Amino acid sequence: MSINKLALIRYKTIDECLKNRFRKWTLDDIIEKVASRLYEYEGITSGVSKRTVQADIQLMRSDKLGYNAPIVVTDRKFYSYSDLAYSITKVPINSGDVEKMKEIVGVLKQFNGFNYFDEMSDMIAKLENNLYKSTNASKNYIQFESNKQLRGLEYINPLYQAILQQKSLLISYRSFKALQASQGIYFPYLLKEYRNRWFVIVKKRKGAQLLTLALDRIIEFQELPNEPYVEYKGVDFDRYFEDLIGVTKSEKDRPHKVILKINKQNAPYILTKPLHHSQQVLKEDNDGLTFRVDVVLNFELEREILGFGECMKVLAPRNLASRIKKRLIESARQYEADDSGQVY
Repeated sequence: MSINKLALIRYKTIDECLKNRFRKWTLDDIIEKVASRLYEYEGITSGVSKRTVQADIQLMRSDKLGYNAPIVVTDRKFYSYSDLAYSITKVPINSGDVEKMKEIVGVLKQFNGFNYFDEMSDMIAKLENNLYKSTNASKNYIQFESNKQLRGLEYINPLYQAILQQKSLLISYRSFKALQASQGIYFPYLLKEYRNRWFVIVKKRKGAQLLTLALDRIIEFQELPNEPYVEYKGVDFDRYFEDLIGVTKSEKDRPHKVILKINKQNAPYILTKPLHHSQQVLKEDNDGLTFRVDVVLNFELEREILGFGECMKVLAPRNLASRIKKRLIESARQYEADDSGQVY
């Protein structure tokens, strides 16, 4: 059974409600949410009937679409999933929808070569490859970087919609340093990818600075329709991130003139794939390549430098050189022999 556009919006909205553990959902709550989504996405002002939503829930419970959703009703009125990890987005799409997607990819391929679609060529190739694999399980002719254990990817679309529609969010988040998650009200402004990991740039309701939240550290979130959204009035984000490697930056950070030297054997890697668009070659000789990048000093920059190990040296600024030296010394200590002479 193929799914039409409006039905898919309803199913996904019901799915979002049932996954949301921040609140209890009655049938009327779900109907209101579905009607709101239909208005936001399609401009439908007539709402949605109770019978339609009830039929959707029954269909999601069934095997007709392959969902077999574990939808339960508690206290005779609250709807939820009995399996906390379940989502219809994790269920493989059926063959009818695969064929429709193949048609769409075929249309997109016709636009390859046009300037507007230059940055979409890898996405189109990835879509085509995934669709081909769905009908030819043993074949794979192109591999993209991916991490199947990466969490939080299911948040990309709902967060993107929250940004477009300027929705305030209640987010439960646990940073790497925190022992447990904490909740806060945030205003989302931008989704950003770095090295196959996704982040959302936000501002906290009672905070003044922009914050970067990793999607794989978000526990869950929900929209707060009654919480006024505060727009971002700062510098354009393209400019904000232009002096940055990675995503870690505060609004007070400014770029530094970073001068690096890499040995001759590894110089081609830097020339063919610059560390940053500001990269300038200062000197090239038999000892290697000396070059400059104008970037914010952050964790991601240090990781790039450390990734080249003994092949790269920081010449300036002095504080960055000292920090890299300290980290390399600490790293080397992990390989030193203990008193017995044993190396771990």
